[in-house]
Parts: sequence; structure tokens; C-alpha cells
Amino acid sequence: MEDTFRKREKGYEAKFKLEEEMRFKAASRRNKLLALWVAERLGMTSAETETYVREVVCSDLEEPGVDDVVRKVVKDCEERNVPIAEPELRAEIERLNAIALKQIGEEYPEPLGPDYGPVGG
Repeated sequence: MEDTFRKREKGYEAKFKLEEEMRFKAASRRNKLLALWVAERLGMTSAETETYVREVVCSDLEEPGVDDVVRKVVKDCEERNVPIAEPELRAEIERLNAIALKQIGEEYPEPLGPDYGPVGG
């Protein structure tokens, strides 16, 4: 009986780990897509865009949620005199989040590592 509970617990842990990893990958992808969208609006060169993508993706590691990304993008846009209203930016983040989730789901349809066996099995 105890073995059954351990298997179930291990299955839940694996499921949680997989979901968190997918959520992180989707958030990073969303931020990359957002940075590309903003860079285009700011008229950045390809080299500037590449650097900017890294900056935006890394900015999301400062605190939970997207507020850190929003602050960075709004500040960057204001510095280049291309203001983007925060509601417009947040709407774009939501739109891109759905796209990122779909892309990540298509790219990683199977478990991501050997410690992920069948959930609950």
C-alpha cells in the first residue's frame, strides 16, 4: 500500500515539475516574442534586436509576474520617444502568451527528461 502512495506522490511531483518547466519556457518565449515586437516598433537593427531580446528575457527574472518586463519595455520606449501605453503592452503580452504556450506545447509534446516517467504510473 505504501508503495502505491509513493508512486502516486512521485507521479504528482513529476507532473508539477513538468508543468513548471513548461510554464518557464512559455514565459521566456513570450518575452522573446515581446522583445521582437518592441524592437520592430523601435526600429532596432538586427544586432540591437538580438541584444534587446536577451535583456527583456533576463528582466523577467527580477520578480514574479510581468511587471518587471512591463517597466523595462515602457522605459525603453520612452527613452526612444516611442511611447507604448501600458494597457496596449499588457494586451500584447497576453496575446503573445497564448502563442508561446502553443509553440512550446508543439515543440515539447513528450516529457523533457528521464525523471519524468508516465504521470501517476
